[in-house]
Order: sequence, then structure tokens, then C-alpha cells
Amino acid sequence: MVLEGYRERVRPYVDRLARPFLGWEPDRLSYAALTAAVVAGAVAAGVRWTTPLLFLAVSGLIFLAGVFDVLDGHVARARGRASPRGDFLDHVLDRYADVAILIGLAVSSYVDPLLALLALVSLLLTSYMGTQAQAVGQGRMYSGLLSRADRLVVLALATFLEFDWSLPWPWAPTEPWSRFHLAGVEFTVLDVAMVYIVVAGQWTALSRAWRTMRALSAP
Repeated sequence: MVLEGYRERVRPYVDRLARPFLGWEPDRLSYAALTAAVVAGAVAAGVRWTTPLLFLAVSGLIFLAGVFDVLDGHVARARGRASPRGDFLDHVLDRYADVAILIGLAVSSYVDPLLALLALVSLLLTSYMGTQAQAVGQGRMYSGLLSRADRLVVLALATFLEFDWSLPWPWAPTEPWSRFHLAGVEFTVLDVAMVYIVVAGQWTALSRAWRTMRALSAP
């Protein structure tokens, strides 16, 4: 577990951030997170026909989606509104948000579509293994290298760097902007992010499956 391990440390800051939203229904925050993710995917797709500078907006929208994703559960617990229905809705909307962002990035032409597909599969398997552990009585599992917070941070950071390295800075690659070459292979910052999500996601999914199987096999 990476960022998930800091949950308790950042709780005081989340408490402060949640105060203006305590009057909101938790479901509204869940839908706000989904809306930000869908708009992020749409803007990322628009990069194909416009400019990579839009990645700055994509990065901000992914970050905003992450903030709302943190707040919905926090506000629900603070108001005593936490429920299985809300938890289920949150997971459903989170998966659609993941799909929207990765499809948008795949269309942007700054990500190899095959890498985006593999990254999406890894994200879905990671989430599935965590909830399946809960379904068989082992509790919701958040362990591993790629929790939802981790992947949102990775995607927000990668899209920001894609924006930054698409500008004519001295450290930016030569034309075409933001594309690197290594051993004859052309890649972008987002390609690297997809590879990380694939590897870390599969590691997380398999480790969760192994831990669940070991727990179920114990006498």
C-alpha cells in the first residue's frame, strides 16, 4: 500500500476540507467526482484535434475528481449517512470514472491504445480483487501498490508533465513535442504512466488474490 497507508495522517486535513461540504448529500459528491472524471476524459480526447496544452485542464480535473472521491465517503460518515447502498454507488461510479479517463487518454493520441487497454484491465482487476475479498467475508482489501488514490495521483501527475513537456522549454524533447526516443522506441510520459499502472496494477490484483486465498485456506 502506498498512499492508502497515509489515510490516518491526512485525516485532519480532510476534516478541514470537508467542512464546506457537510451540507451536501454524499451522493452528490460521488456524482461530482464522476462528472469531473468524464469531463477530464472528454478534454483529453479533444487533445487529438487541438493542443496538448489541454492536458493542464485534464490534470486539474483528475485531481478534482480525486478530491470529491475522498469527500463523499468522509461526509457520509461525518453525517451518519454511511450505508451499503452508498458504498455500492461509490464503487460503481468510480469504475465508470476510471473507464472515462482512460478512454479519453487513449483517444488523445498521446497514449498507445494497447497500453491504455491493458491499464484499464489492470485497474478493473485491482478493484475487483479488493471487493471480491469483501464478498467472501475477508473485508474490503486496500493493500498493494495501486490503490485508487495512487492511480489518480499517477494520472494527474502524468497529464501535468505531458502538458509541461509539450511547451517549448529547454528541457522539452524536440519535435514532435513530448515524445521521447529510447533504443528506437518512441514513447510519451503517459505511455510510461500506463506501463506503471499495468505492472503495479497486476501486482496489486495478484497479491490481493493470493492473500484472500491464503486467508480462506487457513483452518
